[in-house]
Amino acid sequence: MQFAQRIQPLQSNVFADMDKAKSLAIAAGKDLIDLSLGSSDLPAETHVIAAIAQSLYDPSTHGYLLFNGTREFREAAAKWYARKFGIEVDPETEVLPLIGSQEGTAHLPLALLNPGDFALLLDPGYPSHAGGVYLASGQIYPMPLTAENGFLPVLSDIPAHIVAQSRMMVLSYPHNPTAAIAPLSFFQEAVAFCQQHNIALVHDFPYVDLVFEETENSEKSLVPSILQADPDRSVSIEFFTLSKSYHMGGFRIGYAIGNAQLIQALRQIKAAVDFNQYRGILNGAIAALSGPQAGVKVAVDRFRQRRDAFINALHRIGWYVPTPKATMYIWAQLPSPWSQNSVEFCTKLVQQTGVAASPGAGFGKSGEGYVRFALVHEPALLETAVERIAKFL
Repeated sequence: MQFAQRIQPLQSNVFADMDKAKSLAIAAGKDLIDLSLGSSDLPAETHVIAAIAQSLYDPSTHGYLLFNGTREFREAAAKWYARKFGIEVDPETEVLPLIGSQEGTAHLPLALLNPGDFALLLDPGYPSHAGGVYLASGQIYPMPLTAENGFLPVLSDIPAHIVAQSRMMVLSYPHNPTAAIAPLSFFQEAVAFCQQHNIALVHDFPYVDLVFEETENSEKSLVPSILQADPDRSVSIEFFTLSKSYHMGGFRIGYAIGNAQLIQALRQIKAAVDFNQYRGILNGAIAALSGPQAGVKVAVDRFRQRRDAFINALHRIGWYVPTPKATMYIWAQLPSPWSQNSVEFCTKLVQQTGVAASPGAGFGKSGEGYVRFALVHEPALLETAVERIAKFL
């Protein structure tokens, strides 16, 4: 049987590879501490679960859900953005429900790229960004991220002939895996660049709330939206998921917001692939976006405590890494002799200690030499993981 060439680059995936290594470690009797996957271990709020539970007994929620039936959710998303960023959007033409933001980043290339067109992606970056480009038979130009540049791409380094063939740029800040934050000035530079070259600017924004700074107004964001740099939505679209802020990863709910033409194009792709989630999930998402937000701050405080515990434990064993300002990750430069073999480091680490992490090379060529730890356990268990790492080193 013959298969399309577009799936060849999808043979390897950092999460799938580590899942296999974890299974082998468990089979060998290791007590697994899984720090490889950024899936929040915290529960969704009770008022969110109640909204979903109540929907189960309403037969009107049991059928297909088409776009017009999602209006209440789209209105809730638009109001959430207005409170967070002071940006008014049209819920009818500038908001689209998604089955998680990953659906958006995977499907949008199908609407933007012809075979051979380029997408400008962060390197290292989230693997699904590349996957969507490959499925659209596009080409990837990796924009290297280095510590020296604050893990921001240098747009002027992109060759002119690549820019001429590029149809989309994908950014994502706060950044997975490096945990870097981008200032509004960088977003303004990116918007101007994409306007000049007629490139769609895509911003994946799952960690908008996981920022470890204090603010008097919990409703306002501590990090910028791409739409603040492009208030007219001339070239920009942003993806948000409820997986991180509201711990609804398993419910698969997110949305796209931004340029009406990009929203319409993504809607056309979506219409050929699926309808929407179960209406009850959207009711839960409405409750999350519109209801009390105190739980978001409580969760951020817990991740801050985990970050501090893990960083302090690493420092005690002599592994010095910078303290991230955002996300649920620690991006750690590997010590010698592992500095250029992150896959072998992570494979042997889980085999010998049961501690699972994600190799930096799995996020792109520029990720080699690093490892990503996800802060998805309480401080005591994170400290135990570091004790095991110390023995391994």
